[in-house]
Amino acid sequence: MASDHHHGTTLLAFVMAAAACASCGTAPAVEHVVLLGDSIFDNGVYVRGEPCVHDQLVGALVGTGGKATLLAVDGDVTADVAGQLERLPADATHLVVSVGGNDALRRAAILDHPVENTAEVFAELAAIHDRFRDGYARMLDTVLAHGKPTIVCTIYDSNFAAPKKELADVALSVFNDAILRCAGERGVPVIDLRRIFRTTTDYANAIEPSAQGGAKMVAAIVAVVRWHDFEAHRTALYP
Repeated sequence: MASDHHHGTTLLAFVMAAAACASCGTAPAVEHVVLLGDSIFDNGVYVRGEPCVHDQLVGALVGTGGKATLLAVDGDVTADVAGQLERLPADATHLVVSVGGNDALRRAAILDHPVENTAEVFAELAAIHDRFRDGYARMLDTVLAHGKPTIVCTIYDSNFAAPKKELADVALSVFNDAILRCAGERGVPVIDLRRIFRTTTDYANAIEPSAQGGAKMVAAIVAVVRWHDFEAHRTALYP
């Protein structure tokens, strides 16, 4: 589709611009990027025989002497990130957070709830949004307290078959709204994974990233690390 081509072209241009920026000497000499969150980063079990996100990021950074550390844990939810930070390397330069998908899965039953009227649905979604936003805000404040340049990611759309996909993606927008609001209030850049995971081959299954999807995500992470002006404390949506 034209929209997929457009997003692919945008991502490529974004990565090329970041590479040019790095070659001009504006990128840090050595980056140590730490991945926090869930199986979006800790996807090794889902891509057996192919490189996982962490290995792909290591490969992308090694040429400039950089490195990556995986603290994200498959199955973790937003409240678990604080525990992951207890293992934060002292020489970390950038923190990248992708979490919230498992929080959403815990609320998946709403998709099958019988309802008497639409007001009930909206009331329940509003309550879910408020609880998640509060928890995500606490998590992000805990991450930012470490004083490292930080990037957060939205939750990408699902890879379910129709009609479940349409329902799930609408429900996920409630969580993504909370993520975007929390990031915007704190001047944190956002990688919108919905703009990166565009085809079924970007997924290893209904909800996990494939090696192909991981490679696209890693390209965006490296580009933001090397291109975004973190000192401006300005939220920007990438790619």
